[in-house]
Amino acid sequence: MLEVKGVTKKFGGVIANSDVSFSFEEGQIVGLIGPNGAGKSTMFNMISAIFPPTSGTITFEGKQTQELPTYQIAPLGISRTFQNLQVFKNMTVLENVMIGQHIQTKTGMIGAAFLSKKAKKEERKMYEAAMEQIKFVEIEDLFDHKAGSLSLGKLRLLELARALATNPKLLLLDEIAAGLNHKETHEMSRLIEKIRNKGITVFVVEHDMDLVMSICDKIIVLDQGVKIAEGTPKEIQNNEKVITAYLGADIEEEQGEGP
Repeated sequence: MLEVKGVTKKFGGVIANSDVSFSFEEGQIVGLIGPNGAGKSTMFNMISAIFPPTSGTITFEGKQTQELPTYQIAPLGISRTFQNLQVFKNMTVLENVMIGQHIQTKTGMIGAAFLSKKAKKEERKMYEAAMEQIKFVEIEDLFDHKAGSLSLGKLRLLELARALATNPKLLLLDEIAAGLNHKETHEMSRLIEKIRNKGITVFVVEHDMDLVMSICDKIIVLDQGVKIAEGTPKEIQNNEKVITAYLGADIEEEQGEGP
C-alpha cells in the first residue's frame, strides 16, 4: 500500500532522515518508533506532503506522491492527526468534524451562498456522515459543545473523528496517545483496532510502548534519522540495536531498582 524508498530529508546542514526505506500492506496497523529527534514526525510530514523529501520516492497505491501539493493528498485516501492539536476551538465538535467532509462536496460557491436544493441535500449528508464518525469515537454526547471546552482526551478523539470524516484508506496518527491517562490510552488502543477492522490501514507514531506492542502488526524503528530495525513486535523487543537506542535506558533503570 505504501512504499518509502531511499528517502532523505535535509534542513540546511541537518539530516532529519537518511536513506530510509520501508513498505507495508493494506489492512495492517504499523508503528513508527524511535527516540526524540529520530525523524519520525519528519517522515509523517513527507508522507502527508507537508514538505517534500530531499531525495527518494514515496509511493501510495502505485502512485508517487513526493512531489504532490498537500491538498491533493487527502483525496488520494491519506489522512492524519497531529501531535499538536489542530482543532477550531471556537467551533462545535460537529462543525469541526464536518470540515473533514469538505473534499466530498461538489456544490459551488453560488449554490452554497443561495442554499440551493443541491447544497441543502449535500449539507445534510455532511451532517449525517460527521455524526457517524462522532458516534464511532464515542463523543456523541458532546457534538454541540465548543471544541475549546473539551479535555485533552476528548480533543484527541475529536481530531480522530475529523480525520476519519475524509474517508481515508491510510490513517496517520502522530502521537495520538500523548498526554492521555492509562484508561484513555487503553480506550484509544481499542479505537485504533476498531478503525483497522473498518478496513482502514493505520500508521502510528507513538512513544507509548504498551500501546505500540499490543496493537501493531509491524514496527519500524528510526534512530538519528536512520532505520535500524523493522519487524513484528516480538522481533523488535528482542532486537539489540533497538534495546540500545530506544529501550536501553528504561531497561537499565528497571534493573537498577531494588529493595
